[in-house]
Order: sequence, then structure tokens, then C-alpha cells
Amino acid sequence: MRRLAPILLFWALVPAAAEAPGSLPLPVLDFLRVTKSARTLELWQGEPGKGGRLVHVIEGLQFGDSPQGHKRFEGDERTPEGRYVIDWGNPNLRYHLSLHISYPNAADRAYARARGRSPGGMIMLHGQPNGWGEGRVPGDWTDGCIALSNAEIEALWEAVPDGTPIEIRP
Repeated sequence: MRRLAPILLFWALVPAAAEAPGSLPLPVLDFLRVTKSARTLELWQGEPGKGGRLVHVIEGLQFGDSPQGHKRFEGDERTPEGRYVIDWGNPNLRYHLSLHISYPNAADRAYARARGRSPGGMIMLHGQPNGWGEGRVPGDWTDGCIALSNAEIEALWEAVPDGTPIEIRP
């Protein structure tokens, strides 16, 4: 069962993948792997390297204006790298469906705190801005989130339970 977030403000934008699962019936997923340089999101049953099975690959992900490198601070417009979990979802933000990624973790907070900065937060997998219309916002446009098409996030919304690990690679 998806836990919904309390009412929160959210600033990231949402584009998508080239191949939309659309009506693709996805099974319940156990693991997600993003490769930023390839702009792909792998959907897994089980975990890679541990007998898992790749179910589908979404291509054409969109990120923030500075997609290379690990997110370190609020406002750097980077997407975090590392292992996190999808910990809640919200259907009522400024973007079509949103799945929250558990950034920042303790190490992310410590790094930023040691430099007198905020690590930021509210990193999501999400769809296009509500009211955008057909297609995607062009280019990289989020503040560090991972944007998908509306059809892709709809498929993930149904197939990704809270607690699902997500690995984000450079």
C-alpha cells in the first residue's frame, strides 16, 4: 500500500522516457536502476546479480540543468547518485504523480553540514507538469528530479511499492 506524503511544496519538473510502457502490464517491481549517462531506468523483479530479472527499460530520462555528478547541495540542480529507496508517493503535486526518493541519507547530510550547506531534498521520479499537454518539456529541466512521461510514471505508480530500492549510477 502506498503511503502518501503530507501536503508538501515541490519544485522539480518531469519529463520522460522514449519508450513509454503505456499499457504495458508491469509486475510488482523489486528494484530500480537509473544510469544517468545512458538516461535509462531499468525495472527489475528481484535484484540484479542476485537472480533478478530485467522486466523493462525506460529510455530518455530527463534530469536537472546540471545532470553530471552527485547531488551535494540544495540548488545545485543535480540528481543524487547512490542507493536509496522509494519511500512514499504523492498524486497531488505540481507534476503528474510523484514517487519520492529517500535522498538525502546520513552521509549526504553530513557532507553538506560539514560545509555549512543544506543537502536539499524532495528528489522524485515524476511525470510532466500538470497542465503541460502532450509530450515532454524539452531538455533537462528539473531541479534534480528524474522526469518521465505521464504514461511511464502511471505504470510505475502501480508497480513500485514503498520501500523499493533505487540505485542511481553516473
